[in-house]
Amino acid sequence: MPRSITSGPSQRMLRVGEQVRHALSETLQRGEIIDPLIENSVVSVSEVRMSPDLKIATAFVSPLGAKDAGAVIEALNRHAKFVRGRVSGALRQMKYMPEFRFRLDTSFDNFARINDLLKSPEVARDLDADEAKDDRAKDDRDSE
Repeated sequence: MPRSITSGPSQRMLRVGEQVRHALSETLQRGEIIDPLIENSVVSVSEVRMSPDLKIATAFVSPLGAKDAGAVIEALNRHAKFVRGRVSGALRQMKYMPEFRFRLDTSFDNFARINDLLKSPEVARDLDADEAKDDRAKDDRDSE
């Protein structure tokens, strides 16, 4: 039965992505990449998404302590083949070693923006209005 286009990643893609994330994190922690931009910042790997054929690994990273996150991402992409070779030792069970692509992880920024919106006075006012309306409806039902 063919898979639908809108379905999410398979269990296999998720499992392999997590294995690749662990191997990539260990490689970055050991400081094996000789590049001043990468050496002077801590790189957090939050997620690795695998392509359906498991040949491309897109790593979402957050450079902590870096002045220019984009430059760190470019440096990681320049060293992608080196990283692929270093990670291959930890991923011997894979038939093909994936090609690495690095992208900036903006999910933490999105979470912070949503959190700020939820704490805004406008949302608090709307929530208070909804609670007052619910209380009035409950009082009306109780009095009947």
